Amino acid sequence: MTVEARRDVFQAIADPTRRQIISLLSKQPMNLNTIAENFDISRPAISQQIKILEECGLVNITQQGRERYCEARLDKLSEVSNWVDQYKVFWTNQFKSLDNFLEDIQTKKKKHGRKK
Repeated sequence: MTVEARRDVFQAIADPTRRQIISLLSKQPMNLNTIAENFDISRPAISQQIKILEECGLVNITQQGRERYCEARLDKLSEVSNWVDQYKVFWTNQFKSLDNFLEDIQTKKKKHGRKK
């Protein structure tokens, strides 16, 4: 029994090379050779990374003559943003609680210090 790998935006951003490719493409569409020129890895390796980004929905590839152009689809990153936001709310609340606790301790110390 084989399990087909499901690709998602989180898998796409897990790799630093793919994050760099997304960053490059966020500025403008590029062909594969132009993308590859920005890295110290082979063009086939870049093509594999682009394929993963395409499967994750972060890159759209179009054929223009003999060239294949890649364009970023950054709207898919909203999944990451939404996921991060829930933890941002959690940690913001945790830090507020910690601040309140520390303020209470400081207030109690000041009150006890004056009684002496």
